[in-house]
Amino acid sequence: MNYLLEALCKKLEGEMAVAYANVKAYERNVVGIGEHPDIVAAIEIEVAKIGRAEGMLKTIHNHFGNGYKK
Repeated sequence: MNYLLEALCKKLEGEMAVAYANVKAYERNVVGIGEHPDIVAAIEIEVAKIGRAEGMLKTIHNHFGNGYKK
């Protein structure tokens, strides 16, 4: 795969990992989220980030032959 597409895939995978970690943190420690009184909305935002990145990885795979490793 082109090194630029590979770099993009790694960036997207990193974004997914951060969002996933945030959701797990929300699940484990709801009390520690003082700036997010609506926990469900905060989790929704993180899940949307995962969905966006995952969709982009699938698109890269479908159009450029690589990029989605699940």
